[in-house]
Amino acid sequence: MSQLAVGIVGLPNVGKSTLFNSILKREQALSANYPFATIDPNIGIVDVPDSRLEDLQQAVLKETGKLPPIVRSTIEFVDIAGLVKGASKGEGLGNQFLSTIREVDMIIQVVRDFSDENIIREHSKNPNDDTDVINSELLIKDLETIEKKIKTVSKGTAAHKEAGIMEQVRQLVSSGKFAYDIRALLDEKNYKEFIRPLYLLTDKEMVYVFNVDETDERLKESTFAEYKGHLATYINAKLESELSSLSAEDQQSYLAELGIPISGLDKVIKICYQKLGLISFLTAGEKEVRAWEIHRGMTAQQAAGRIHGDFEKNFIKAEVIKFADYIAVGSRPAARDAGKLRLEGKEYIVQDGDVIEFKIGSN
Repeated sequence: MSQLAVGIVGLPNVGKSTLFNSILKREQALSANYPFATIDPNIGIVDVPDSRLEDLQQAVLKETGKLPPIVRSTIEFVDIAGLVKGASKGEGLGNQFLSTIREVDMIIQVVRDFSDENIIREHSKNPNDDTDVINSELLIKDLETIEKKIKTVSKGTAAHKEAGIMEQVRQLVSSGKFAYDIRALLDEKNYKEFIRPLYLLTDKEMVYVFNVDETDERLKESTFAEYKGHLATYINAKLESELSSLSAEDQQSYLAELGIPISGLDKVIKICYQKLGLISFLTAGEKEVRAWEIHRGMTAQQAAGRIHGDFEKNFIKAEVIKFADYIAVGSRPAARDAGKLRLEGKEYIVQDGDVIEFKIGSN
């Protein structure tokens, strides 16, 4: 499983680069009050927050007298140039935008929903219209890709099947359906053979992140909303920028004063994980304490492969301790003595927060 790449998209001046900067906790992208301040895509790697790692680190320290380094899961964020109406035809920086977006695993669409009129409204009207513009441009470009493919399909029985499937997809995309939502309507084999290779822009997970005013009550919501059939959450990019300059302790104090239970960064990470169906299992030892992201529903044998391909191939068993049990008893030997350590086989479904040590055979 390669590193997750998330593209941050939206109309110009909606707060994409400000959010990007605060996520990375450094001014890596140019935030400016004029359109297309971001020209080349800015790319950065951010750690996935997980307080369980610090707890495991301290447990290992107490057990061994050595403080192991922490290795967190990471997400690659790509801040992509602002999109405008007509991007599918090359307007603004459309061609560059669309080529960059093909390379990410999922899309965060940042939506302007704040009241500061001092920030120039470049092509922005209101959330519903703005999101319609972006979604329409993605669909138009996909439709163009599909129609080009249909024209190149050669004659013959196999080609007739492909042409029929492509025409079905063309009609659905023309009606406003995202390619990602069409997957369920197609045979999985046909999707993998004919649709996936097209790398359609709308064949990706997408979430909406609304950039709202600092006083907006929706900032206090810790659960996710739904908007136009996708998950949505609310952040204030300016507040996130302020938080990024504070220590972790001061961040929590500031958020508590505002009555906000979770930072925008944590919301963004959580919504990405939830939308993609990701969880983390943990490993702990003198060498390192580490979080490994996997897809929910993966078996212990598949999870072992996340560490190394040979681990999956030569898997014997997994020693599994629930995180809460590990912290309660303080060590792996103590967990074994307390009956909290379980031996699981290759078909065991890994749970979020499982602390695992894999037993591997020789080649």
